[in-house]
Amino acid sequence: MNSEVKIAMKKIALADLLSLEAYEAQRAVIRQAIMDHKKTRRVPLGPNATLHFEDYMVMRYQIMELIRAEKITADEELEGELEAYNPLIPDGKNLKATFMLEYPDEAERKERLRQLTGIEELISIQIAGFDPVYPIANEDLPRSTADKTSAVHFLRFEFMDNMIEAAKNGASWSIRSEHLSYQHATDPVAPEIAESLLRDFA
Repeated sequence: MNSEVKIAMKKIALADLLSLEAYEAQRAVIRQAIMDHKKTRRVPLGPNATLHFEDYMVMRYQIMELIRAEKITADEELEGELEAYNPLIPDGKNLKATFMLEYPDEAERKERLRQLTGIEELISIQIAGFDPVYPIANEDLPRSTADKTSAVHFLRFEFMDNMIEAAKNGASWSIRSEHLSYQHATDPVAPEIAESLLRDFA
């Protein structure tokens, strides 16, 4: 547990990446560990939306998978990937998440994405006893237009110290979609997920 807490705030450096050979040898074990870890970082909101909370472990795995797929070895290219992925790791007082809207049927998806314009700004996380926290959405690039939202958004939730302290002391969490066309909640957030998210705070 202590080692997990220590790495929650860490950014990924070149020294943290395995060689292609070493990763290939360990990939099956690493993949299973990440799949188990991701279960504690995933929060469904209703039948068609999910928040995937990012952290050091998940981002390092994604980089290693990219390196494996594209056979990247040059330090310059690796540094570029670190620059892209490190901003998705929490900074100590925030949570960072990929928000996904999933509609398998293409026609339904197009219609619903038109109906759900602005939903990315209406996802809230609330620590019991405090006002809900709304995200800063898509800081890297615009993902929506005036006519439709995107199926994928990147969200950053910033928390005050007293909220974090209350959460560490056992206050319950709730996560909601407050869009008029998609109102769903996970309330309360499961204890194992709340515990995992707490590790993102310094």
